[in-house]
Amino acid sequence: MNFTLKQLRYVEATGRLGSIANAATELNISQSSITAAIGSLENQLGFDLFVRTPSKGISVTAAGRETLNLIRNFIVQSRHFEAEIQAVGGDTTGSICISCYATAAPSFLPPILKNFKSFYPDTTIKFLEGDMEATLLHLKNGEADLAFTYKDVLEDRQNFTPLFGVPPYALLATDDPLAKETSVYLADLADQPMIMLDLPRTKEYFMGIFEHLGLKPNLIHSTHSVEIVRALVSGGHGYSLLNICPPDYRSDDTRFRAIPIRENLIAPVFGIVTLADTRQPGIVNAFIEQCIDLRNTGIFDDIIVK
Repeated sequence: MNFTLKQLRYVEATGRLGSIANAATELNISQSSITAAIGSLENQLGFDLFVRTPSKGISVTAAGRETLNLIRNFIVQSRHFEAEIQAVGGDTTGSICISCYATAAPSFLPPILKNFKSFYPDTTIKFLEGDMEATLLHLKNGEADLAFTYKDVLEDRQNFTPLFGVPPYALLATDDPLAKETSVYLADLADQPMIMLDLPRTKEYFMGIFEHLGLKPNLIHSTHSVEIVRALVSGGHGYSLLNICPPDYRSDDTRFRAIPIRENLIAPVFGIVTLADTRQPGIVNAFIEQCIDLRNTGIFDDIIVK
């Protein structure tokens, strides 16, 4: 068989995104180039990877689904091979692709990157952001070397390295009487207007906290954006519940306060997820080790409200 890594990337993107047009947009190439790559590989394989349906686009065949999994694994290994080749001779170079839970990334990533770059200044780091489900999907599709997310979303054939536990806290406007307390009961908040961070798994998690205590929140707003949550709370439209607390939330000049919850609630564990059956290149392992070292120094304590 005679195919190139570039052709395999075209085919993989088509299967992952569900259309030739979407793949062409992501890869910034023409649709005809994608179509040619698919046709060439199908001719060499002797079977179809996709079914073309007029006006409905494409769908993956059964044989195509298995082939796409093999292609994704090959692309992952090729990226690792490139990193290992760059590191031959002891050079501290290479690339790392990190998938991040977007709402948490600004809180914990800056100190990690600052520390890592001081040891490996020539390393290239690429970021893929999304909600908790998208974060793991980047990892499973072979787009990312590792993912930062919660342990609760872990799936089969994935390894987890814990970094910190984050109990929920209440975000209150500074002029809210409860914001003057050192901690609050969830029962005292239940009847107050609540602004919900409505992301996959996130809303279910916060609703489950109330249900566990026999409470029902008074939802008045929901949003996919932490920035909008913060703006609504600052404007006095209600309170919200969050887990990871950016350091600037504790500043005296903010119009909101992060207040611990008094009830003894389980603290979700946040950390690094990698694929269990994939050998990581040296630079990725070095990155994970740096994260563990930072965890052991207590550098993440400032983003935990307790």
